[in-house]
Amino acid sequence: MLNTEVTANAEFWSDEYDGRSIAVFNHHGRWLVYLDHVLQKAMFATSEDAIAWLTHCIDQGVPARLH
Repeated sequence: MLNTEVTANAEFWSDEYDGRSIAVFNHHGRWLVYLDHVLQKAMFATSEDAIAWLTHCIDQGVPARLH
C-alpha cells in the first residue's frame, strides 16, 4: 500500500505505486512531481495534491514525459 504521509517539514517524498517510481519535491513552497524518475511539467500547492495527480496518471496509463 502506498504510504502518502508526508511530514509538515519534509521537502522530499518518494515511493512506488503500481510498480512505478513516484516522488514529490518541495521547491520554494511548490511541489514538483517525478514519475519514473522524470520531472513532469506540473506544480502543486500541497504534497497531497501532487501525490494524487501522480497516482491518477499511473491509473490512467499515462507515460512519463520528459519536458
